[in-house]
Amino acid sequence: SSHKGSVVAQGNGAFASNRETDTVELAELGPLLEEKGKRVIANLTKAEEEQTCPVPQEEEEEVRVLTLLLQAHHAMEKMEEFVYKVWEGRWRVIPYDVLPGWLKDNDYLLHGHRPPMPSFRACFKSIFRIHTETGNIWTQLLGFVLFLFLGILTMLRPNMYFMAPLQEKVVFGMFFLGAVLCLSFSWLFHTVYCHSEKVSRTCSKLDYSGITLLIMGSFVPWLYYSFYCSPQPRLIYLSIVCVLGISAIIGFATPTHRQTRAGVFLGLGLSGVVPTMHFTTAEGFVKATTVGQMGWFFLMVVMYITGAGLYASHQIFHILVVAAAFVHFYGVSNLQEFRYGLEGGVLMTPFSEPSHPKGGGGASQVLLKKTSLLK
Repeated sequence: SSHKGSVVAQGNGAFASNRETDTVELAELGPLLEEKGKRVIANLTKAEEEQTCPVPQEEEEEVRVLTLLLQAHHAMEKMEEFVYKVWEGRWRVIPYDVLPGWLKDNDYLLHGHRPPMPSFRACFKSIFRIHTETGNIWTQLLGFVLFLFLGILTMLRPNMYFMAPLQEKVVFGMFFLGAVLCLSFSWLFHTVYCHSEKVSRTCSKLDYSGITLLIMGSFVPWLYYSFYCSPQPRLIYLSIVCVLGISAIIGFATPTHRQTRAGVFLGLGLSGVVPTMHFTTAEGFVKATTVGQMGWFFLMVVMYITGAGLYASHQIFHILVVAAAFVHFYGVSNLQEFRYGLEGGVLMTPFSEPSHPKGGGGASQVLLKKTSLLK
């Protein structure tokens, strides 16, 4: 019995020692288990909250981003559609009040305007459509072709039809150069000015400069033949016209008001009044209007003044400009032919007696016969 008691006591002691060991181990692992448990519980709680109750701020931000993306995509689609329509020429004319500020040039035309076209190809294709610039484009384009053709024919004429071939071809060349540049600049401006504001301003300067060059070029052959025997007045008048023309190009390239713009061109054109009065006073009205072809010059001036007065109706203005330039060319051509018919004699002698050509007085006899018929 004592042996059993000792065995039982030993067993109880071993069991007690095991319990103490387990208690120590649990006590040592307790903090670690609690920390891991807290982490697990925290993660589970966070996951449940995310699933059952998402954060409102994140959701709002995501919706905002998606909305912006959709708006950007929609805008890109609209832009692609607009560019495609313009590129293919399927645009529609719009009223004046819808135009951007840089396209509002003529407030008399309320309907039928082209929209802004950021494509040169679309601008050039628009010349075959009906809009406010169709008449302006084609009157200038056809005029450009006409004067280019006439200029080439004149330059290719044999020298036997000129008394001073080099000088006379240069004189006619100045006129044709002014006419061709004026009409080409104008045609280009009315074709592409709806491309962008920068292109519109640049071509507008070219357009105004072209009109000035046409006026300057028109004076050159008329002054050359009218004051052929008076080189000093001819040089003075040509210098004045050049100075006024260059001043107009530099100072009035982009005037603010249409009335100011028309006034500048009108004033430059009227600068020919002084040499006209000079020529008419020296030779007499009858000679000036017949031999001197002054009647065609007067008709040209009337056309230019009428066109400037009707500047608001730009199509009529363009038609009158082309017609006036052709009338001027016809009158100057008659002056040249008359001078050539004198076989080297002078056309008019405002300040000196006619000089005799080489080979006798044949030219002076022709001159006397022609002038006697006019008395």
